[in-house]
Amino acid sequence: MKTAVVIGGGPSGLMAAEVLAGAGVVVQVFDAMPSVGRKFLLAGKGGLNLTHAEGADAFAGRFGARRAQIEALLQRFGSERSRAWALELGVETFVGTSGRVFPKDLKAAPLLRAWLHRLRASGVQFHMRHRWTGWDVQNALRFETPQGARIVTADAVVLALGGGSWPQLGSDGAWAPLLRSRGVAVAPLLPSNCGFDVGTQQRMGWTELFSSRYAGQPFKSVAISCRDSLGTSFSRRGEFVATQTGVEGSLVYAASALLRDEIARAGSATFSLDLLPDWSLEKVQAEVAHARGSRSLASHLKSRLGLEGIKAAILHEVLGKEQMHDLPTLAATIKALPIRLVAPRPLDESISSAGGVLFEVLDQQLMLEQLPGVFCAGEMLDWEAPTGGYLLTASMASGFAAGQGAKRYLESVADAPQHTD
Repeated sequence: MKTAVVIGGGPSGLMAAEVLAGAGVVVQVFDAMPSVGRKFLLAGKGGLNLTHAEGADAFAGRFGARRAQIEALLQRFGSERSRAWALELGVETFVGTSGRVFPKDLKAAPLLRAWLHRLRASGVQFHMRHRWTGWDVQNALRFETPQGARIVTADAVVLALGGGSWPQLGSDGAWAPLLRSRGVAVAPLLPSNCGFDVGTQQRMGWTELFSSRYAGQPFKSVAISCRDSLGTSFSRRGEFVATQTGVEGSLVYAASALLRDEIARAGSATFSLDLLPDWSLEKVQAEVAHARGSRSLASHLKSRLGLEGIKAAILHEVLGKEQMHDLPTLAATIKALPIRLVAPRPLDESISSAGGVLFEVLDQQLMLEQLPGVFCAGEMLDWEAPTGGYLLTASMASGFAAGQGAKRYLESVADAPQHTD
């Protein structure tokens, strides 16, 4: 019987193992951690966001420059297929108000348990605390284990080693130099769905007064917009959080790829914050200019515009005392307050990572052209996506495709004519 090794026990690796085991291949899964699916379980702590229910075209559009490559994978295993897969495992799903799809009980553990039970029943073997360290001179796989070095051979290999954003859960990017040493092109791993540090020409970070009072507090019911030096624009409503040194949260994460790349090009990036997205500029101007009598400016902004707390404080971060009392400037800033970003937060603080194995060095089955019989899947590939179920769905879709590719490769090897001397 043909054998396959899957290295990495996250969703993409487990999906590849499922496809291969279903085809009658003897499958072994190796992972450096004590158990599989650790990031999957962490993602489910606040309610497992399995996928997103929006249409296929909009869904594929979430993958930016890698849309074509990911869309091809989603045609085999997309949003509807992932929901049907969960139901096969006895887990019903529902669509939330934002279009995100969750298990009915919101938990990841029951789904993972059912999945692992099915994999073991199909013959998949699991080997924990096995850290892959590359190949030996005979192209066998090398692992470091608590018992020492171990050498493993297989007819096909699926690498599903994750990105670089969760080193404590095994996704540390240590695989990148191993592949580069074999001639595989790997784009640098970069933070994605990440926070940023703010700064001005005069200082880094917020003022001490602002950070001491408002770090950890959210900007709610706001909108941000930005345009990079290449003409790409972003605009969306939502919320985000002030941190000790900058900003993070869902609205910032959604724009993080554009902002990160602009910082790399230009040294900084600026987004415009609309503190009152439901109000027109004209209405804000009228309310700001309304006679306030003996009331302070702070009381005036609170009573006429509802601006208080962090929304009022951020105005003082950007505007000087004279500008705060220049009513046209104040009104314009309420609708378009510039926040200058000077650096993304480090990779190990980000939700996911960009970069990885280039699709250009893979065939359509996700096999490395430099290494026949070796396939890549999941976040170690060069793509990124926003949160909202897109990351998990695409990871599983790539695992499904890599599993199918390895299955076809094994079939082609078995069917190849045998030459004798």
